[in-house]
Amino acid sequence: MASRDPDTEEPRPLPHQPLRARWDPTALPEGTRSRPQRETKKQSALGRFVSRYGWRAYALPVLLMVTVLVVFDAVRGGGESVGMAPGFGHLSERSDGTEVIGAPPKGDGKFAADLPTGALPEGGPYAVTGAGTWHIVPGTSAQVGTGTDHVFHYTVEIEDGMDTSGIGGDDSVAKMVEATLANPKSWTHDSRFAFRRVDSGEPDFRVSLTSRETTRTTCGFEIPIDSSCYNSGLDRVVLSEVRWVRGALAFEGDIGSYRQYLVNHEVGHAIGYHEHQACETDGGLAPVMMQQTFGTRNNEIAALDPDGVVPMDGKKCRFNPWPYPRG
Repeated sequence: MASRDPDTEEPRPLPHQPLRARWDPTALPEGTRSRPQRETKKQSALGRFVSRYGWRAYALPVLLMVTVLVVFDAVRGGGESVGMAPGFGHLSERSDGTEVIGAPPKGDGKFAADLPTGALPEGGPYAVTGAGTWHIVPGTSAQVGTGTDHVFHYTVEIEDGMDTSGIGGDDSVAKMVEATLANPKSWTHDSRFAFRRVDSGEPDFRVSLTSRETTRTTCGFEIPIDSSCYNSGLDRVVLSEVRWVRGALAFEGDIGSYRQYLVNHEVGHAIGYHEHQACETDGGLAPVMMQQTFGTRNNEIAALDPDGVVPMDGKKCRFNPWPYPRG
């Protein structure tokens, strides 16, 4: 017969009886009161994230914030002046009594026979002479831009006697002008301005592709460099065809960008930006009202026109065809 253990009151097997294991070896002995289990607190998503990634959980938000700041800084133009959009000077009345606006600088008359600045690149044929009259390219457009101050009506015209088949024909020239002025990086970024292409009536100005000799007669040729201008007496934006075909070595950009620059620069004169600009920030984008046909280095332009607005300060810009390049 089994004896009893006085502490547990459980029967103990006699020496000759086999030992028997409890069914549940983890259970408390009978008569023993178990402690109430504590309620486990549910861990939050943030807590689980921190537990899983440790110190990296704190570094990731910091890196994310730095990335956001860098992207924002890049979009707004950067804290450094190199990334800032260039200016384009003071807006004047459209006509201030000056017939030719944006004419080549007069300089001191002492120029080499073959000027490296403003040199003409190799390329396709161009018209040396024309009839001195222009015809309107048929076609109109809807208004582009808000135009709180002025809606400029313009025509696109080609000088009579010129053959434009080598550059896509008259329509191709007109579409390039129209697309450039409709681009949000052009002048309509400013809500004061709007443009509408017309092919009849009296426009505010006439964007006119013009032969080499007629351009020189209409714009002036004190410096032996082919250039364009705005002649307010004729209400004519004179685009040099030789430059339209060949571009400019000093611009250091492709021919499409140069044509966009040519339109924006000379139309800029027509809407009231009469003054030329210098390279503002070394390594930055050139102002669209800089004479980029002559160069994107201040020293190159200052050498042509020592008494002009461009200083001999060694700054060099990158070519830029747009008034609002980050528009």
